[in-house]
Amino acid sequence: MGESINLEKLDQRSREIIFTKARTANSFADTPVSDEELRDIWELTRWTPTSANVQPMRVLFVRTPAGKERLAPHMAEGNRAKTDSAPAVAIVAYDNEWHEEIPNVFPIFPQMRDDYVADLDGRHSTGRFSAALQAGAFILAVRAAGLAAGPMGGFDGPGIDAEFFGGTNWTTLMVVNIGHPGEDPWFERLPRVDVNKAVAWA
Repeated sequence: MGESINLEKLDQRSREIIFTKARTANSFADTPVSDEELRDIWELTRWTPTSANVQPMRVLFVRTPAGKERLAPHMAEGNRAKTDSAPAVAIVAYDNEWHEEIPNVFPIFPQMRDDYVADLDGRHSTGRFSAALQAGAFILAVRAAGLAAGPMGGFDGPGIDAEFFGGTNWTTLMVVNIGHPGEDPWFERLPRVDVNKAVAWA
């Protein structure tokens, strides 16, 4: 047996920033979010583990008033005001043709690409699963970059796809507002499922 590798733990403050004290923001300040900050979020996200390293997630950052005007009609009514207040909005998507990248991202078995060419169901399930892993990490990356994330599920996915991704292979998975918290940004902290109901041992 080889020697074990001792991995470094995050300190308490880092855990609070990313997990225990982080909150979903519902309002945002006017403070701009720079291109460099958004690139930093992606640079963290891209190291997320995915099935066979396939990395199917894609991101469109909506930052301009014109872009937000196009996005607003496709958001649920209860989400429009906070989306409009966010200095940046990420449309998190996944590429339905992600398998074409297999020779680049999984060079030890490039022929796996051929297995997915005809297997549309397998391609969709693998792509959506791995993109969901990346999407969860994306939220944590926003927090790690010193910003607040407001992930939302209330939107018209096909409408967003038609508006922004026509002529591409991208499919919307999630919309995330990004910025610095604004006035009264948090709802009261809601309870978490009791550990005895959520964790089992074997």
